[in-house]
Amino acid sequence: MDLFDLTGKVAVVTGGTRGIGLMIARGLLQAGAARVYISSRKAEAGDAAVAELAEFGTAISIPADVSQEAECIRLAEEVGKREEQVHVLVNNAGATWGEDLEKFPESAWDKVLNLNLKAPFFVTRAFLPLLEKAASHEDPARVINIGSIAGLQPTAARTYSYSTSKAAVHQLTRNLSKELAPRRITVNAVAPGPFESKMMAATLAAAGDEMTKRVPLGRIGRPDDMAGIAVFLSSRAGSYLTGAIIPVDGGIAT
Repeated sequence: MDLFDLTGKVAVVTGGTRGIGLMIARGLLQAGAARVYISSRKAEAGDAAVAELAEFGTAISIPADVSQEAECIRLAEEVGKREEQVHVLVNNAGATWGEDLEKFPESAWDKVLNLNLKAPFFVTRAFLPLLEKAASHEDPARVINIGSIAGLQPTAARTYSYSTSKAAVHQLTRNLSKELAPRRITVNAVAPGPFESKMMAATLAAAGDEMTKRVPLGRIGRPDDMAGIAVFLSSRAGSYLTGAIIPVDGGIAT
């Protein structure tokens, strides 16, 4: 169905070399995206992801540390050397930190907020010229921010800076959606529940069965669940949606 067809579109996924970012990159390629640029700090991780994605389409790795504004700008410039426009930007790069309240370090706030909150703002700003070139009244350019259900409700995990950063990402999404709508750019956020990823590996290993019991649908997320929402938001099917925070969590947020 062409309602979900992404043929010819160019996408950029930060943190696209593993976990949720890799799920999204694969889904965009499977839906017909012409090229998907993935970024992470480590070049070798990018190379491995490109090889893994090769069977689905063309993925290109550009390493960057998007916790720094200068790197956000450089990433946009590097993509701009190769592309005249970008149709879809996925702000997925993120980090977490768990520690008891009494021991939670200042460095954990700086590291997590720089990557989880500052990066989506500065990456989006850096890519605005390329997004505007792709945008039209009939088919807006898309920004997809990856939040978390930890930003929608309190969590038992002692990940204070993580949950705070994700709640802020949700509000940033709303603010940017209002500002960028007249420029024909939609901005939405996905709030994932538990998915198999490196960030969740320790939690799932320690309490995966118990976590699954708390999911109304009775399982953790699968790659297709994340790919599906990303394709929807990137395609004609999602062209009239902006400013939304969409839980993809098996019902936990209810």
